[in-house]
Amino acid sequence: MSKKSENNKSENPIEQPDVNVQEMENQQESEVVSEKESALEDLQEALEQSKDKYLRLTAEFDNYRRRTAKERLELINSAGEQVIKGFLPILDDCERAMQVLAQSKDNAAAIEGTELIYSKLKSYLATQGLSLMEVVDKDFDTDFHEAVAQIPAPTPAQKNKIVDVIQQGYLLNGKVIRYAKVVIGI
Repeated sequence: MSKKSENNKSENPIEQPDVNVQEMENQQESEVVSEKESALEDLQEALEQSKDKYLRLTAEFDNYRRRTAKERLELINSAGEQVIKGFLPILDDCERAMQVLAQSKDNAAAIEGTELIYSKLKSYLATQGLSLMEVVDKDFDTDFHEAVAQIPAPTPAQKNKIVDVIQQGYLLNGKVIRYAKVVIGI
């Protein structure tokens, strides 16, 4: 009976496992797996691209924020610079008035009042970052000075040095806003 049942199995195609069907199922499974793997790779690539775009966008926004803050600060500083430049002729006039009043010795109250106004104006401008250039007996530097005249040096030590100041120079937060007009010894 065992031979007979084996013969029946081999004769009956329905009962016999088909090797081709299993191979086809295995092939279909491997195709599905490879499709899923390729889909996964595509999704991972899309995720990496999204991360890259996000990082670039974040960096670009940070740069934009820094740039606009810097531009705003520069705008405020330049606006303040223009206002302070407007005060410089007034400061010069106060200095001249004090020199004239000191020579006349007529009215002590006028001298005191002018000195008070001058010192208040100067201290306010100093709080805004204005500083006077100290130039007498310094070497001539075109980055800070403007030569308006040359005279023979009174001493050999003053050769190529600043002998006199015609108009004071000023710095605003370390930046020249008015060059000192000077006389150089040659």
